[in-house]
Amino acid sequence: MLSIVGLNSDGMDGYDLIIIGAGPIGLACGIEAKKARLNYLIIEKGCLVNSLYHYPANMTFFSTSERLEIGEVPFISNNPKPTRADALEYYRRVCSSWDLHVNLYEEVKESKLSIMGNFSITTTKGKYSARAVVLALGFYDLPFLLNVPGENLLKVKHYYNDPHPYYRQKVAVIGAANSAVDAALETWRKGAEVIMVVREPSLRESVKYWVKPDIENRIKEGSIKAYFNSTLTRITETQIEIKTREGLKKLANDFVLAMTGYQPPFELMKSIGIQFHDDEFHTPIYNENTMETNVSGLYLAGVVCGGLKTNKWFIENSREHAKLIIKDLVN
Repeated sequence: MLSIVGLNSDGMDGYDLIIIGAGPIGLACGIEAKKARLNYLIIEKGCLVNSLYHYPANMTFFSTSERLEIGEVPFISNNPKPTRADALEYYRRVCSSWDLHVNLYEEVKESKLSIMGNFSITTTKGKYSARAVVLALGFYDLPFLLNVPGENLLKVKHYYNDPHPYYRQKVAVIGAANSAVDAALETWRKGAEVIMVVREPSLRESVKYWVKPDIENRIKEGSIKAYFNSTLTRITETQIEIKTREGLKKLANDFVLAMTGYQPPFELMKSIGIQFHDDEFHTPIYNENTMETNVSGLYLAGVVCGGLKTNKWFIENSREHAKLIIKDLVN
């Protein structure tokens, strides 16, 4: 078993394992580490389950509650599919039940592998050493940018939380997946005048099955105007410009909700030495049986394993990553 406890010779706190990210999968890794009696630390740059916290307030999960469970802690919700609020309550309870060692609001600035084979990690609050590191990183902090003039205006939002601010406002929702559909429907129902700008010829097939008929009917009846095969080309304080099949259109606009998706922190991953497959998804290289990357002692867990294919790994199918990692560490 690994053993590195207390302070190193350079004064840094030493651990068997440091887990970067306190989302559900990071917490699952902490639980397995605690079961194995490893000296571990979870470091999170935001609040507990930070990505889930930044989901829209009224979001409903695809999965049922039992598929989101970790650490043998029952997830009881009032509805067949739990909400964001249900999940936040549940993962707080998990963290408390297991008394997990979590440092919140502490951002990792640098991680290096020393000549001694240990990882040296520098954060906004301190320095640490570990024999092994797990990157249980989400992807919600790095949105895909539109890269159009005016994107830096305050009216442009890459995150959507609540529909109330958009009452009686002209809102353009950019995107074709679940987040765009949810934002369009919720803001329209709360009194916004909504259009959708969709690069593809139709909405994504992955749109939640209980929502898809709703948005399709709203578009069909004209309550929400959708511009398919179209792209946003310019944003001003009072207008947007859209390149459509019928030509360039200029439309009055108050807010732009750019629901264009998010990406993993590739720069951080590359800086630690992780290599990637030469594929369209920029998939990181790792051993599927142990979750270890090409860097010895450096593991991946959760959605980050899919690279740009951010819809491949979910809580329900990646929570087992924790067991694979800890099994490899203690053997």
